[in-house]
Amino acid sequence: MREKPYNRQAAVAYARKWALKRNPRYYDFQDIGGDCTNFVSQCLFAGAGVMNFTPTFGWYYLSLSDRAPAWTGVVYLYHFLTTNRSVGPYAREVSPDEIEQGDIIQLGNSNGTFYHSLMVTAVTPDILVCTHTYDALDAPLSSYLFDQARFLHIEGVRAWN
Repeated sequence: MREKPYNRQAAVAYARKWALKRNPRYYDFQDIGGDCTNFVSQCLFAGAGVMNFTPTFGWYYLSLSDRAPAWTGVVYLYHFLTTNRSVGPYAREVSPDEIEQGDIIQLGNSNGTFYHSLMVTAVTPDILVCTHTYDALDAPLSSYLFDQARFLHIEGVRAWN
């Protein structure tokens, strides 16, 4: 296994291209719980170029019926990124001032339940994001109402070749 860089520019370009529409290669989860983490996973894949096909605990999408929970679930994506020691992207939770374009923000309520994933597209100094479910293209994070947020900095990607 080798380390490879995460292509932040590719992740952001994908986010901006698909923020207000849907890539037909992926199922639209809008009506069955929301499409935000599916969208963020697509952006991550654009920047990482590899998936992790570990059953149940990996991060991959082949079809609606063949995908890992981390591809579409807020909590599962967080767990995958922050504990991944194998193939695919990996991240650590950081403070807001350490966030960069291509990173991820997850929003939560006061009881600790996280419910929304956002792709960071710029830090100018406000943080701008793209997302699905409530589709947004370069929306300021300050325009969202939330009780808490966690900031995930993508540190790199591991690949087999």
